[in-house]
Amino acid sequence: MGTGSSTNLDNTLHDCDQGDDQEGGQLYISLKMENYKVKHDLIPHVYGSVPLVGSWDTTKALTMQRESTSTWELSFVVPPNHETLDFKFLLKPKYSSTPCVVEDGADRLLTRGTLQGDARLALFKLNEEEVLEYKVLIKADRVSPFDLAASWRAYRENLRPSTVRGIPDISINPAPQVGGEKGSSASLDLDLEHYEVPTPANSSMIYAANLTETPRFGIVGKPAGSGSAYFYKDGPTNIKGLEVTLPDSAKTYSAAGMVETKSTGTVSALQKQDSHRGLFVDRGVGSPRIAKSASLANFTIDHKSELEPKNPMPAAAGAVAAAAVADQMLGPKEDGHLAIVLVGLPARGKTFTAAKLTRYLRWLGHDTKHFNVGKYRRLKHGANQSADFFRADNPEGMEARNEVAALAMEDMIAWMQEGGGQVGIFDATNSTSRRRNMLMKMAEGNCKIIFLETICTDRQIIERNIRLKIQQSPDYAEEADFEKGYQDFKTRLDNYEKVYEPVNEGSYIKVIDMAKGHGGQIQVNNISGYLPGRIVFFLVNTHLTPRPILLTRHGQSQDNVRGRIGGDTVISDTGEIYAKKLANFVEKRLKNERAASIWTSTLQRTILTANPIVGFPKIQWRALDEINAGVCDGMSYEEIKKNMPEEYESRKKDKLRYRYPRGESYLDVIQRLEPVIIELERQRAPVVVVSHQAVLRALYAYFADRPLKEIPHIEMPLHTIIEIQMGVTGVQEKRYKLMD
Repeated sequence: MGTGSSTNLDNTLHDCDQGDDQEGGQLYISLKMENYKVKHDLIPHVYGSVPLVGSWDTTKALTMQRESTSTWELSFVVPPNHETLDFKFLLKPKYSSTPCVVEDGADRLLTRGTLQGDARLALFKLNEEEVLEYKVLIKADRVSPFDLAASWRAYRENLRPSTVRGIPDISINPAPQVGGEKGSSASLDLDLEHYEVPTPANSSMIYAANLTETPRFGIVGKPAGSGSAYFYKDGPTNIKGLEVTLPDSAKTYSAAGMVETKSTGTVSALQKQDSHRGLFVDRGVGSPRIAKSASLANFTIDHKSELEPKNPMPAAAGAVAAAAVADQMLGPKEDGHLAIVLVGLPARGKTFTAAKLTRYLRWLGHDTKHFNVGKYRRLKHGANQSADFFRADNPEGMEARNEVAALAMEDMIAWMQEGGGQVGIFDATNSTSRRRNMLMKMAEGNCKIIFLETICTDRQIIERNIRLKIQQSPDYAEEADFEKGYQDFKTRLDNYEKVYEPVNEGSYIKVIDMAKGHGGQIQVNNISGYLPGRIVFFLVNTHLTPRPILLTRHGQSQDNVRGRIGGDTVISDTGEIYAKKLANFVEKRLKNERAASIWTSTLQRTILTANPIVGFPKIQWRALDEINAGVCDGMSYEEIKKNMPEEYESRKKDKLRYRYPRGESYLDVIQRLEPVIIELERQRAPVVVVSHQAVLRALYAYFADRPLKEIPHIEMPLHTIIEIQMGVTGVQEKRYKLMD
């Protein structure tokens, strides 16, 4: 039967004298040793008399199996009236041929599942000064011969060659749980909570608008009678001095060439309004373009030739950086800076979309900031404004709202011009043509504007967003009566709906009913260039359907044990234990998610770790392979330091950009992971990703919105599951540590 497991590790020895007269019963013995301070590569073994071993020859001793970093186990079956077992423990080195170490003291005697005599520690004298101590535990359970036979049949039926390099694979499907759903859920919750560990301090969920940029102007105090409002020490240019006019019709941006596509995948056919056909092409790490079709006679792109001083190359690599720099060099000055201006009624997911887009662009290496006008309004005028403040026929409210919009726009432009920022996300309703033309006037010569309009007609989704707004928005933090806040927000929404004007000017992207991830539309007008193309591609594949993404490293590999990087070794004994525990965890966590899938790299340590997981499709991604260590593959860091000191020091100085000779850098890994991120965003069912340390650092940094410079230093421990919960409230994180 091999190894068994015991769920009850305590200091008591279990007595099985009761019921020995029951016919046909067998004793299932679980013998365990514990040591929490093992510093040597020594494997516990057992040897002794029949029926356990039948030999006092140390070369024939039975190996105890590692259950955790501190516990070793040997399980076996004997009759209740078995002969007294006479045995001892010994330690054998795992890799060397040095002599084994036998425990001190008399032989141990086991009768009817009970150790005879006083319970004692197993002491191993390694030398004159060093003694290892192991705590000995035993558990005996009576099992019927029918249960034993059924277990053996299941073992034999499920023993089959693995698809991974011919390594045997044993996968026994668990029997369905008996009992009501309520009882199963309770036991599942208890089981998961047992393994849950604290998440990093900066991973807790925060209202998205609070994570946006803070106004540049100093805040010195509260004006009298203003509630929670603050005022600025140095005010910006007065909004009254800014002329706000509707653009001349001759100068209004034309809507010709608008393209419409349904979100049916990453490659979509496009139909231009002038009947010219094009194809939306995904070039992998490059940008989506409108490709000229054979039937299109004239299809030209006007690139301006003048060269202006540009921002430094973004912290990206390969084709990503090349495309970005090419766009900067070939475009007019303002094309070096991009403003994504959100448009839409309240409760349509603008702030969520803006936060998600900000995270994606930052992860790709583009300097991006999120400017939320609502945050400016709360700081300038207070967070407790009623719905009357948002009426179109309230001149004071209109002036105040235009003022804070101008403040935010000025801050964004100043950040681009003075701080070298690339992409500013301007988050507000911007619901009228008058407001949008004001913003375009301010952006002239400074940045290129693309309007991003979010449209939702699903009343159920709108209702859900309204309720989340009341629960989370600072606007209603001081409102104790939920129903009162709900009615106020509904009135505010009505005020906006009365004057709302859909976008028809300039360059724009319209996201229509895309929250569910299917059946929606993306409309695009006057969009070209690397970054705009990536943004469209991202928006086509993103949605708000809640689902978990589980990230975990492979089980401990042989190279992990030896301290070597790279390679393609199998998993160790400890790694095999983790693989089984991971399979059990996934089965319980995703028991009602049969559409889930398991993603691994093409390296065998991840495939072997995922092998015990049954009931879900498994997909291998070469993009999920570990960072390529080039000529350093298979070396330890000590060997690199000794034999390649210059490479060692270069890596130490800048782990993010350092590229192994003939290998990869972290930036290269990020570039090849972009298709994985897009596919994770597109998935509507849970995904379990079994990959490697560098790769998971990069993936985790995307979801946690961690800066690029932190990626090489993110902690990504073995035998730990990071659950990323994606949904309408943003990204939440849980961690489960299955083994030490």
